[in-house]
Amino acid sequence: MLFKARRRRKLRIREFPEAWRGILRRRWPMFELLPARDRAELEGHIQVFLAEKYFEGCNGLTVTEEMRVLIAAQACLLLLHRDTDYFPLMRSVLVYPGPFVGEGKSTGPGGVITESEGWRRGESWHTPGAGGPVILSWPDVLAGAANPGDGRNVVIHEFAHQLDGESGWVDGAPRIEDARDAAAWKRVMSEEFNSHARAAWSGLPTVIDPYGATSPAEFFATATEAFFERAAELRLSHPALYDAMTGYFHQDPAAGLGLNRCRLAAGA
Repeated sequence: MLFKARRRRKLRIREFPEAWRGILRRRWPMFELLPARDRAELEGHIQVFLAEKYFEGCNGLTVTEEMRVLIAAQACLLLLHRDTDYFPLMRSVLVYPGPFVGEGKSTGPGGVITESEGWRRGESWHTPGAGGPVILSWPDVLAGAANPGDGRNVVIHEFAHQLDGESGWVDGAPRIEDARDAAAWKRVMSEEFNSHARAAWSGLPTVIDPYGATSPAEFFATATEAFFERAAELRLSHPALYDAMTGYFHQDPAAGLGLNRCRLAAGA
């Protein structure tokens, strides 16, 4: 463990390649909206992630540096300001040249979390001891990165499932060490899931993707997408949920990203 911690520290302080920074600026507008210290921390996490995770192209796809960096950056956004072990339950990322056909649907331990029942944008496998994987459609990765304000990001969604699974179950309740905090999380998430499900099944407009009404696990993943991409709207419409997620992620994107969006609009 000490060796791993030292190796990771060295990776985090290594100079970040300017070519990688160019990829993020070109492909992921969110990168420029982050506060400077968050960008610096994210760059360190990206270097650890890329050193430890294996990427493989599927159906003839050749994985490029751009693919690796863009996927790693969006995944590591979930790790900022937190004591993290870098998604310890997954070791590999499989990338397809487009939507792919999955092999099943489950939201429990040892199962698969999927995007749809047919052609899929992404899957996150939680198989204890097997190391993942996370499976992604590259066009959908690009689409999710290109619009950081639509609340739809397949990388954030699938890696939120990985965080969820760290508790041992994929059920919308990620590992939270403090028992009181964990109990408060479960209470808020249960209330918010039920409220969201009623709204979604009634056809009402929702900040969180209606797909989140299918299970508590999908609610956590879609709420995480909204937390990072529609933060101000989520804070206004779901204040208790937003506060709970702020506590878990140790981030307040409605404040930080909102300020930088204003600066960008003003040309500052």
